[in-house]
Amino acid sequence: MKTDTADAFDRRLVHALQLDARAPFSRVADVLGVSDQTVARRYRRLRSADLLRVVAVPPANFYGHGRWMLRLRCAPGAAGAIAAALARRDDTAWVQLVSGGTEVQCIVRARGPGEGEHLLLERLPRTGRLVDIAAYSLLHTYYGSPGRVRLLNALTEQEAERLGPGPEAATGAEPADCDADDLHLLNALARDGRAPLADLAAATGWSQSTVRRRMEELRAGGALHFYVEFDTAYLGYRTGARLWASTAPADLEATGRALASHPEIVFAAATTGPTNLVATIVCADTHDMYRYLTERIAALPAITHVETTSIIQTRKRLGRPLPSP
Repeated sequence: MKTDTADAFDRRLVHALQLDARAPFSRVADVLGVSDQTVARRYRRLRSADLLRVVAVPPANFYGHGRWMLRLRCAPGAAGAIAAALARRDDTAWVQLVSGGTEVQCIVRARGPGEGEHLLLERLPRTGRLVDIAAYSLLHTYYGSPGRVRLLNALTEQEAERLGPGPEAATGAEPADCDADDLHLLNALARDGRAPLADLAAATGWSQSTVRRRMEELRAGGALHFYVEFDTAYLGYRTGARLWASTAPADLEATGRALASHPEIVFAAATTGPTNLVATIVCADTHDMYRYLTERIAALPAITHVETTSIIQTRKRLGRPLPSP
């Protein structure tokens, strides 16, 4: 089914799921003006082609042990294998080849208290083809919805209002308490964020009513977020980059919030390291990226330095590893 560019219906379906990833297909169909079967059939086709997937993850501070951004500079020809090894790990997300394929960048979630840069680096692939490794702690997230591309305005305002945002708590809310039993539910939803209640009940050993109630509690309490993963190039956004920017500490909060307001931004955070801001952008093409850097970034006077690393390939989003090209 894989084609170069999404049609109008695909774009509308993705936009609808961005608003509520677990909305019943009947509700989505009503908004889109088609049958339930049409929505279900198109979703299955996109999912089987790795163009669209709904996943559920805890928010950044759920485990309380922190997240790290890794940058691995590699010898020529080595980045692909290193990225594949990182993508297979269950503590990684957004494993991407950048800078012409000579660098791998990814996010790693610390799995225990006290697990900092050195312990994270000990678990990296053992190879002499790594030229340089750096790990930066993500201190604060200004915007962190990698399943939400705000440039995608495929629905009218009225259609979007009929779906409305999902019931997740506002960004920055203190997560609800979770226990070990919740991990079975979270793991099942990480594999398939639209898994039926019957499947989730089988995975947890709970009744369907208990699964529904607990999932609603976790979403409302900020401990469970649903994201729509999709191939941005398929939807017409063929250029992406990660920005590493510097600003004075006194300007960090205001600049981070201003950066997060840009519709091109899909992720923005404060970080340790030689720069104190990291962001991910999506654009239609290189001309749009140039315009963004020279107009939107240039309009933020507190930013004194920007390093742009173009994203060449994504080997893993939030969920499972993607097939190698």
